[in-house]
Amino acid sequence: MATLTGPAVPEWLKRRDGTLKPGLRETILFVMLAGQPQYKLELRPAKGQFTCEITQTINGKRLDDGTIYPDPDAAFAGGLEQLRRSLGW
Repeated sequence: MATLTGPAVPEWLKRRDGTLKPGLRETILFVMLAGQPQYKLELRPAKGQFTCEITQTINGKRLDDGTIYPDPDAAFAGGLEQLRRSLGW
């Protein structure tokens, strides 16, 4: 997998004092709220491209819709947008 620069913190997340924190692998990104990891975004291969698995850390509930993206950066950006919609923000 290509080295990622990581997405910028989206405005909708900044407004709620949220941040992004990289995981131990470059394929994992945590969405932090109140200093705690609330959601995990993990890149997965999908038909020669990528998808972003979104998991709520407290209960393991999946929030992603299986959309396929052309590259890792687009998958993280798309995963963040899916999360925003899922939360109604």
